Amino acid sequence: MRVFSAANRFGILALSLALLAGCASNSTSDDEQEPDEFANVAERELYELARTALDTNRYPLAIERLEALDTRYPFGQHAEQAQIELVYAYYENRNWEEARAAASRFIRLHPDHPQADYAYYLRGLSAWQAGRFSLERLRMIDISKRDLGASRDAYNDFRELIQRYPQSQYAPDAQQRIVYLRELLARQELHVADYYLRRGAYLAAVERGRWVIEHYPESNATRDALATMVEGYQGLGMRDRAQEVLAVLRENDPNHEQLQNGRFVPKHLGRDS
Repeated sequence: MRVFSAANRFGILALSLALLAGCASNSTSDDEQEPDEFANVAERELYELARTALDTNRYPLAIERLEALDTRYPFGQHAEQAQIELVYAYYENRNWEEARAAASRFIRLHPDHPQADYAYYLRGLSAWQAGRFSLERLRMIDISKRDLGASRDAYNDFRELIQRYPQSQYAPDAQQRIVYLRELLARQELHVADYYLRRGAYLAAVERGRWVIEHYPESNATRDALATMVEGYQGLGMRDRAQEVLAVLRENDPNHEQLQNGRFVPKHLGRDS
């Protein structure tokens, strides 16, 4: 028979107690949750706390309080206002994706709300800023050569704002931004078309040029889009189509840089027409 000494028995007992304490600690941490600091705060008081944070430009704190208000009182007296102010707080805190998601949610839940146009505007501004901060913060680059997904979202958001709320106080600013974005997006299409021309993908270049003319007809890039189509058709050996588009280019921009004494000078084909 094996006999344990008193010291061994004491060590085993101590180890058992430690293991039991650890299990109890783990059980407590799994079952218990962090206390909710807003659990006993009334809706109006919580909204006033959020407004105070907004008014003092403490946007992370405002976001925390507005999110709590939205969670605890989703149908309360201040629910709708808290939701639109949460969009603004996200925007000011440079949480662009969160701002766009919150704006879309507000529009979906309250399509007839008096501030729905403001939600569209903030959604567009968030995409606008996301595009600018991801691209223009880099020095010495032409942002029209970069991925413009966020800028394209902004363009669509501002257009929708103007279409739905042409008399909105935010419409004039949205229109100015559309002008800028239209040129930017059109130029980006032409950069891609130029790449296709250099690679000999003439049909793809023609399609890009046509896209600019059809989707951004008011853009200054339409003249260059016509020139792209002329060169693309030449590369495809479609001389008649090239001449048709060239006639349109001559009529609309006789001083285009690729027209010399009325003759078209391709950028990449190395031959005249």
